[in-house]
Amino acid sequence: MAAHRKPRQRSLSGHTARTAATLALAGAASVTALDGSGHADPRPGPAEVKSRVDALYREAEIATEKYNGAKEKAEKAEESLGELRDEAARKAEKLNAARNSLGSYATAQYRAGGIDPSVQLALSSDPDQFLDRASLADRAGSRQAAAIGGVRKRLREFDQLRTEADDRLATLRARQADLKKHKKTVTGKLGEAKRLLARLTEEQRVEFAKLADEDQGGHSGRADRSKARATPPSGAAKAPNARAATAVSYAYKAIGSPYVWGATGPSAFDCSGLIQAAYRSAGVSLPRTTYAQIAAGERIPRSALRPGDLVFFYSGITHVGMYVGNGQMIHAPNPSAPVRLDPIDQMPFAGATRVA
Repeated sequence: MAAHRKPRQRSLSGHTARTAATLALAGAASVTALDGSGHADPRPGPAEVKSRVDALYREAEIATEKYNGAKEKAEKAEESLGELRDEAARKAEKLNAARNSLGSYATAQYRAGGIDPSVQLALSSDPDQFLDRASLADRAGSRQAAAIGGVRKRLREFDQLRTEADDRLATLRARQADLKKHKKTVTGKLGEAKRLLARLTEEQRVEFAKLADEDQGGHSGRADRSKARATPPSGAAKAPNARAATAVSYAYKAIGSPYVWGATGPSAFDCSGLIQAAYRSAGVSLPRTTYAQIAAGERIPRSALRPGDLVFFYSGITHVGMYVGNGQMIHAPNPSAPVRLDPIDQMPFAGATRVA
């Protein structure tokens, strides 16, 4: 009768050991998932998501204002370069005309028996060296000497313009690089916020909206603040002048328009774009960015605010709204909310400016 021996156990090694370990870990993970006792990071709740999203929107707004500033500078650099090129083209035409005139004179001289040395001077590839010879100056008639001097002057101007154009082109390329960098930052921040919001369940979205409404001064109601109004309500404080009144009227009409970073209307706005568009409707030209707009008028204390004044927030002057009276402003908050009416005390007040 055969002896009953326990089968010999083989040790696991190499690929077999790794496979076994993987299966064991997978099994443990499954059990953990079932009993809910795992250590994996839980999905963030509405409050945490709101905190993260608010921070991302703030960072995106800072980058948006930098983008707006870089865009404004790039547009000015491009316009300046275009003007310089136009000027260079005009000077080139004058230079060619002067050369052609001297060429005609040279042809006449050749047919008469030779070219005057003064004309050779103007047509020479190195006129400076040729002019240094004093004897030639004595032999050049006053008319030809003046023509030669004009060609030399235009040559110098043309070379100077070409050097200046190269410098402006380098400036333009640097502005465009800044533009690309800030745009990448903005889109990255907004994309991350969008991904966080997409992870919320329907129930969490309701809670998120409630938290956002409370944070924005929920006593007035989100629906009321985003509801479009064509004109200021009756009994509202009066603007100090016609231009400010026109800007306020524009801002009221913009209520409900979507926030789009970099937009200046007429159908979408970012915060500084709304202010620029409102005053543009009143015939007032304002800079593009918040940190330039605050310096575009008379600085006033908070106690002196009147409708049409610009109110700024945060230490970096990165958000702006238009004061409309009764402690309220119209502004473009962020991508999660349209242009709307809000109390000015919902954000850290940084200053105010009266532009009209």
